[in-house]
Amino acid sequence: MLLAEAAASAASKFNTFDIFMILFTLLILIGTIRLVTQPVKNKFAIGFSVVCLLVFLASDFAMVQNWMS
Repeated sequence: MLLAEAAASAASKFNTFDIFMILFTLLILIGTIRLVTQPVKNKFAIGFSVVCLLVFLASDFAMVQNWMS
């Protein structure tokens, strides 16, 4: 009984939005890889996607650190 109360009172650090963050990161990664492998390179699109990928990777890192703490 005490264990059930402790489990119910402990707040979960996992949020359903976290799944979408990981999926968006994977989608940006796939897009960046596709842009880099094209024969005609769009440097602006590659730069923008790399910056977006770095921002999402940093937020994913912070999200996972929050899970672990």
